[in-house]
Amino acid sequence: MKVIFLQDVPRVGKRHDTKEVNDGYAMNFLIPRKLAEVATPKTIAELEKRKKNIEIEREVQEDLLMKNLEEIKGKVLNIKAKTDEKGHLFSGIHKKEIVEEMKKQNHADIAEEFIVLEKPIKEVGEFEIPIVVRDKKSSFKLIVERI
Repeated sequence: MKVIFLQDVPRVGKRHDTKEVNDGYAMNFLIPRKLAEVATPKTIAELEKRKKNIEIEREVQEDLLMKNLEEIKGKVLNIKAKTDEKGHLFSGIHKKEIVEEMKKQNHADIAEEFIVLEKPIKEVGEFEIPIVVRDKKSSFKLIVERI
C-alpha cells in the first residue's frame, strides 16, 4: 500500500515522503496512529501544495532575514539561567531559547534553522552566535548570566 508520511517514522520514512509499505503495517500501525495516510491522487496533490507552501514560507523568511541581517549584526542578547557553583548551566541553552529571547529583547524574528549552534550552551559567559542565510553570514553576541 502506498502511503504519505505525516510524521517522521524511524527507519521507515520521513515526513512528506511517499512510500510503499505492507498493507497490514499501514492499516494496523501507521494510519491509526496518524503517522501516515493512504496515498490517493487527491492526497498526493495536497502534499504537493503543502510542500510548495512550505518552500514559499522559507523563501519569505530568508528574504526578511536577509534585509535584517545588518540590523542583527552587533546586537547583544542577555539570557539568565540557573547554574551550579562552577558556572555550569543545569540545562543547556538551545536554538529555541535563543530565538524566543531574540523576539522578546530585540524584536527580531529569526528561524531556528538559520542559527548555527553545534551544541547547546552549558556555561556562563559571552558567545558569538553566527547566523547563515544563503551565502551571507552575520552574528550577534549572547551573554549568559547566572540567576
